[in-house]
Amino acid sequence: MLRFPAVSSEAEETPSKPLKMVGCSKCGANVFIPGELKPLEATDCPKCDAELIMPMMLEHFELKSKIASGGIGTVYKATDTVLQRDVAVKLMQPELVDDEEGLASFYAEARAVAKLNHTNIINLYQFGKFNDQLYLVMELASSGSLDKLIDEQQVVPELLVLDVGVKIASALNSGLKHDLLHRDIKPGNILFNAEGEPKLIDFGLACKSEAGVDYSEQIWGTPYYIAPEKLRREPETFLADMYSLAGTLYHALTGRTPFEAPQIDDVVLAHLNTPLTPPNEVAQSISESTSNVIVRSMDKDPVKRFETYDQFIMALTAARSELLRGQLRRSTSASASKPIEAKKVEAPSRKGWFRRKG
Repeated sequence: MLRFPAVSSEAEETPSKPLKMVGCSKCGANVFIPGELKPLEATDCPKCDAELIMPMMLEHFELKSKIASGGIGTVYKATDTVLQRDVAVKLMQPELVDDEEGLASFYAEARAVAKLNHTNIINLYQFGKFNDQLYLVMELASSGSLDKLIDEQQVVPELLVLDVGVKIASALNSGLKHDLLHRDIKPGNILFNAEGEPKLIDFGLACKSEAGVDYSEQIWGTPYYIAPEKLRREPETFLADMYSLAGTLYHALTGRTPFEAPQIDDVVLAHLNTPLTPPNEVAQSISESTSNVIVRSMDKDPVKRFETYDQFIMALTAARSELLRGQLRRSTSASASKPIEAKKVEAPSRKGWFRRKG
């Protein structure tokens, strides 16, 4: 006779814990998470261990998964339930609500992006406050960052890097026409949308670009890409953004940052004092024309860089054209070296032809 274990009445009376079904953006599975989690509280996906969050409604936006987190705010993938489209929602860190500097940075980002209308700058849809929570609603760039692409591929194809350089330089030029400097260009601040178009994000450090204004009370930027004049506490111009963009392209081309050292302080000193190793000496596959553009854009003397973004863009475009011509020549040469097989050509049928009368 089969025996089944007895179930105590206490166990029978124990209520089952509520569960919530959510979708995992990493593995694509629909999984259950504990229903008692607070909104935006995190847990692990039982399928792939990716971080999942308890969804939260913010007005008519349903926040579903975390994209990234920084010092000023956290960005979530969300759904606009009214317009039925995916968006990105940036929530200001709660601890910064009473912080004047943090508030100023959050408002600066909203105002900066609202002024700009460029294909390669992330679009701002809405700015608001809900239950004391400041938030931005932006265009969703769902295909990851340049930083992620570098991690995955180590070395990004030169043509793609040049394409990103041209488009982000154009975006920065658009900002400059509105007297804005970005001040924190790096691979993590360049995202790709579903069509592969690069998008510049994070204008939280953006400031006015009036000539001669000194922004040297504090040094802003990321040490691996920071311009030396900022470290020397000289007045900041668009040439500092150009240097940082060139440093970002250098990283994508070579798989390493322009200056590497065990300590951040040594990296910073290298920007000031160490000659830059040209990209084509780090990776010989990089064309000389591309390497020369990067080296000039990262000259330690801002005066020796390109005088305008237009000049910078023209140089990147010329390097891209030269690279394409070289690829075309190699492709044509390879095709010409292949033997051509003779094909039997059959005479066309005369059926249906008209014959002129004699």
